[in-house]
Amino acid sequence: MTESTFQAIGAGSVAAHHIGTAVTGPVNVLTAELLSSARDVQAPAGLTNLPPLPLCFGRTNELDWLRGTLGQPAAGTAVVQGLGGVGKSTLALAYAHRHRRDYTVMWWIAAASPDHIEQSLADLALRLIPMWAGSATTEERAAWAMLWLQWHPGWLLVFDNVEDPPDLQPYVSAPNGHVVATSRRSASWPTSIAMLALDVLDLAAASDLLCRQVLGATSPTHRQIQETRALSADLGLLPLALMQAGAYLAQNPTISIERYRRRLIGALDKAPEGVDPERTVARIWRQTISTLTERNPLAVRVLSTLAWLAPDDIPVGLLTPIADDGDDLHEALGVLAVYCMVSLTPDSVSIHRLVQTTLRNQSPIGDSAPTGRLEAERLLSAAVAPLGEPPDSGRSPTWDRLLPHLVALAATTPDGHADTFPAGRYASAALYLQGLGHDGRAVPLLTAALARCEALAGAEHEITMKVRSNLGDAYYGAGDFERSIAILEPLVDQCAQVLGDSHLGTLTVAANLANSYRDSGDLARAITLHEETLARRRHALGNDHPDTLVSCEELARTYHASGDLGRAISLYEATLTHHQRSLGPTHPATLSSQHGLGSVSWIMCGAK
Repeated sequence: MTESTFQAIGAGSVAAHHIGTAVTGPVNVLTAELLSSARDVQAPAGLTNLPPLPLCFGRTNELDWLRGTLGQPAAGTAVVQGLGGVGKSTLALAYAHRHRRDYTVMWWIAAASPDHIEQSLADLALRLIPMWAGSATTEERAAWAMLWLQWHPGWLLVFDNVEDPPDLQPYVSAPNGHVVATSRRSASWPTSIAMLALDVLDLAAASDLLCRQVLGATSPTHRQIQETRALSADLGLLPLALMQAGAYLAQNPTISIERYRRRLIGALDKAPEGVDPERTVARIWRQTISTLTERNPLAVRVLSTLAWLAPDDIPVGLLTPIADDGDDLHEALGVLAVYCMVSLTPDSVSIHRLVQTTLRNQSPIGDSAPTGRLEAERLLSAAVAPLGEPPDSGRSPTWDRLLPHLVALAATTPDGHADTFPAGRYASAALYLQGLGHDGRAVPLLTAALARCEALAGAEHEITMKVRSNLGDAYYGAGDFERSIAILEPLVDQCAQVLGDSHLGTLTVAANLANSYRDSGDLARAITLHEETLARRRHALGNDHPDTLVSCEELARTYHASGDLGRAISLYEATLTHHQRSLGPTHPATLSSQHGLGSVSWIMCGAK
């Protein structure tokens, strides 16, 4: 079996984990002229991308808390935390709209991942300096936007749905503006950040919300108030559930509030004590879907498909093949928006995560795939087919917009379901993300690709082993050394049996495993395995082969970590000499060896 066959899937080879100098930051991509423009460009009056404000539901005390907190001299960041569906995003949006005249720029940022944040900041640059940003990369535009924020005061950034608190860290220290974040996460936030734990509505506010949505400006009767209070209590006082129930009743005026409530109670047993958001939304969803199935079956089909994609910024163009007539699709989306099942912009759709979870948890009929799953796979496959492979380096805006939906599709694969999305596209998209340093996001893609390869080609096929190796590498890059080791340990033996113990692929997997041992703290096993791998590479490839030199440097790092500085210096000096001679003084490999040698030598000098 040849080396090229082993590398048949995805771009690039199975390579040892790269450990080099830290990236110094995206601002380095900007020229002096652009740095100056960030200072000089002024924002147009009222610049904002805020979504429309939905029906507000009080929260006066919480809004006052936000204003008071952000107004303090030492505070510029506030986090609104709470259950899904409790109204975190609505509260942040209500605050922004209430104080829109107090800020020069108000920018809404989908913050589920670092990629989403970067893209939102890049869009801000596109609005501020369109002539340059139209041809710049996403990274360059985001870097320019960050610099602009540092120069200009009086802005508000809203980071919606932060999944990982450290993702917000680069943005909370800017002194010129305010940051509001929403998140389900209650832990891992810095103690310096003000937190508001948002609860469900009180009964009076919940009833008022339902009355205003169902009755509009008409004053409710005493009986209607009692009925909305009873319905609100049955819905756990959860704002999302109340909005969707109210939208249903507003669209079906012949159904009384009490009759709707009896239907809900009959459709599902009462929820246990406390708030169970998914169960609550499921109760409403069943009633809404029943009505939509009769009035607009395409809307139900679209909604079921949206459940398997990322919740935000779903391109309307991605959904186009779902209907024979584009007007039918737009009408279906409009119906879903009226029923508060989705929110729309002219070119994108968003759906609440809780609604997605409810839809995905439907029981499929018989042995069929879960509702909407195959449609989502078909649409994404059709969207990526004409694009070719993602670039090996640099960014692709089209791929960047589709990747969140590929990741969501891979991450939500139901147990026992044979995913029809091509495994090679999953693997290629994963390598694109890994090339950008987003190893954690690559894990679901590689997991799905591996399942497909095992099902189609078998566990010992070279393609399957390649994907399994890349999955172990992704876990390593994401800092999950335990899972990386669990994958790579048996893979080393498997590669040795199938490919031979001196095959390039076998040796690379062994080197990656040794790195995982080292960075997990198991230095003894790391040293033993790195020494064995280096000896095999010298024997099979020679002393000057690039893989041999990588082994030398990784072993030097491991000696360094174990405190064996003498042997670390010896290996660093040997690799540095070779790299200077063959690659030149400024090559990244030369600089990496130089950095490693310098750090060890500094420690040695300090010890003396």
